[in-house]
Formats: sequence, structure tokens, C-alpha cells
Amino acid sequence: MKSTPADSTDFFAIRPECQDGVPKTRFKIRPGKTLSARKWQSAFSQDGHLDIAKVLRRIQRGGIHPSIKGAVWEFLLGCYDPNSTFDERSQLRQRRREQYDVWKSECKNMEPKLGNGKIIMGPVITEGGIPIQDPSSSDLNNEGPGTTAPDISPRHNSTVSPLTVDSVEKKVLQWKLTLHQIDRFWRIGLDVVRTDRVLIFYVNEANLAKLWDVLCVYAWIDSEIGYCQGMNDLCSPMVILLENEADAFWCFEHMMRRMRGNFKTSVSSIGVQSQLSVLAEIIKVVDPKLHQHLENIDGGEYLFAFQMLVVLFRRELSFVDAIYLWELMWAMEYNPNIFSQYEDPSVATDKSAIAMRNGKLLKQYGKFERKNVKSSSLDQQTALSVFLVAGFLEAKNKRLLREANGLDDVVKAP
Repeated sequence: MKSTPADSTDFFAIRPECQDGVPKTRFKIRPGKTLSARKWQSAFSQDGHLDIAKVLRRIQRGGIHPSIKGAVWEFLLGCYDPNSTFDERSQLRQRRREQYDVWKSECKNMEPKLGNGKIIMGPVITEGGIPIQDPSSSDLNNEGPGTTAPDISPRHNSTVSPLTVDSVEKKVLQWKLTLHQIDRFWRIGLDVVRTDRVLIFYVNEANLAKLWDVLCVYAWIDSEIGYCQGMNDLCSPMVILLENEADAFWCFEHMMRRMRGNFKTSVSSIGVQSQLSVLAEIIKVVDPKLHQHLENIDGGEYLFAFQMLVVLFRRELSFVDAIYLWELMWAMEYNPNIFSQYEDPSVATDKSAIAMRNGKLLKQYGKFERKNVKSSSLDQQTALSVFLVAGFLEAKNKRLLREANGLDDVVKAP
């Protein structure tokens, strides 16, 4: 007798007092369609080679069972090569864990509270480089589950003051300011305590601290981008799904290889500008009336969609539905060359031309990427997420045309 599969929400339980304040979850585990733990294990050969084509088909039909999401995501995001063996992946995992420990130790040497299960809520250094002796640590009692998520709309940021203390290197100063920047756009400590607080997982302060540690280490190794609001929403699912902190970090780091361009902002442009332009052109073609209405309410530049593209629907959908949408996108955009392109771009070869002549190899691409290969159109600017946002707006077109009198109405429309 087959047991009834657990509901997906059972794996990401919501605090009882928050049940009424979160979007309804629509994703359901579907036996025979959702990638199950049994089907996942059967996709590996005896030595560990993964039949990625088989896995992609299943994900595109019904998503991934929550019990194996973390392990599958590591392949979808290019952390591991499906053509590698169990032993090769084990060795790579160990090397990455050791590298993460090195980076975390560097951060801990600069800020001893990192890695101690605490979150810094106050500044540790002034913009001039003067240490603050007693920065406040986390007091999560003051940040309840109903705390409003911060607005991540694009805005310009003031430039950090010039370095005035010779003993503090510029990179270290920038990183320390990132831990908690007063009156700034991005503040790791404050963002972390607001992240997914409706989930029981984050009732445990150690889990919040794990998220904070991962984001702090990432801000250290990617000093060009550092930390920006919205990264906490992208990193949180990795921390929940992957028990080992280093593994969660590397999964997030690989996701950021796809997403980091979205966080690049200058005085004259924002990272998703090209995607917003494409979005505008799509709506103009598929729904001219809606496009004209948006222009009439000063939404012609589609900045209201900034949040959807940056955090991939984390604010519009429930936690479960958002991560289901992520894995569906990753599966459809999957390129079997992604691992080699990340690990050693100098020797990575473009196999798309070969794939066009080899049906078996072509099946290793996701549906969306496969069409790009067939049409020789590999323009990475037109990400699948842009079309999903277009579909999201089109699905709400009647309500938007009837009720949206300003950009706030567009953002708030369910």
C-alpha cells in the first residue's frame, strides 16, 4: 500500500500565528510527476554519473520533492558536473568546504562575533575607520514575524567616505561597513532578522546566524558587489535546504553567478535595466492596451517589476511556490556546459553546435535552453524570468486596467 506523500508545506512549516498573513501555497507534490527521492537515486549510475536528461524531464513536469531539493539544486546551479563520479564530487565538496573555512576564518579574524551564533545589529566601525567598541548583537525579540520586508526598489547610495585610517585596508573597511550600514540601502544584520520570519525554521536564532554568516562571507569574497538587499531572500532557501553551512554558501555563490549582474547599480543605471526594457517590449506586443495603461500611470520604464526580477517572486508568492518556480526556471534554462564554464572558462568549449547534430546530447539541455540552441540564439539577456514576469502581469491585466491608478497599485495587485 502506497503511503500518502507529505504536503510540501510540511517541510517548510509556518508559525501558527502567521498562517493568515502569508500567500496561499499552490504547489503540491504529485506522485508520478514530481521528482521523488527514489527517482533521483535511480538517475545515478553505479559510479555516480547522473542522467541529467531524465532528471530535467521530471522537474519540468512536477518540480522536486522537498526532501531532495538541496542536492538537486547543486546540479541545476552548476555546483557539480552530472558526468562526474561520486568520488570526484566528494573530493570537490571537501575542497570547497576547506576553502569556505579559510574565508570564514579571515572574516572571523576581522570580526570575532562572526561564527558565534550571533548577528551584529549595530555598526562595528565608523566610515572613517574607527572601531566601535561594543556593537550591539542580535535581539530577535524586537523583530517579530510580522516585520515588514524591506523595500528593495532601486535607489542611489552615497559613496563611502575616503579611507582615513592607514591601519585599515579599504577592502576591510568596506566589508565592516557592510555588516551594518546605518541609513544605507543594504544592511545585513537588519535584513537577516526580517528574512522568512514566518517559517518555524528561523525561530531558532542559530539558523538566522547561519544565514548571516554565509552572507557576510560572500560579501567578503565578492567585494565588487558586496551585500545588497534581496540577497538574503535568495540565500535563505539554500540555508534551509542544505544542512552544511559551506554547502549552502557554495550553492548561493553559484546562484549569484547567474544573478549578481542584477545587483550592479550605478548613478545612471540599474542591473536589471536591460531586462526591464525587454519586458516592456514583450508587454507592448502581447498586450498593447496594458502597456499603454502602464505608460499613462508613469510605469512605462517598468521599474515596478524590479523586485520581481531581483528576488525572483519571493515577495509575490509563498515560500514553497517561489522555490518551485526557481527550480522550474533552472531546469528549463539548464545547460550541460555550465559546470565547465564556471570551473575553468579558459578551457570550456561550446558544445551547442555538436548538440544540434546529436539528439541525445540535446536532451541534456532544458526546454528553454534547447530552443535557444536550435535557433542559435543564446542571448543571456532574455532570461526566462523576464517572460515569467510578463506572464504574471498579463494574468493580472484586467485588474490592473480596472484598478491601477499609480505604480503602488501595480506592485500591490495580487
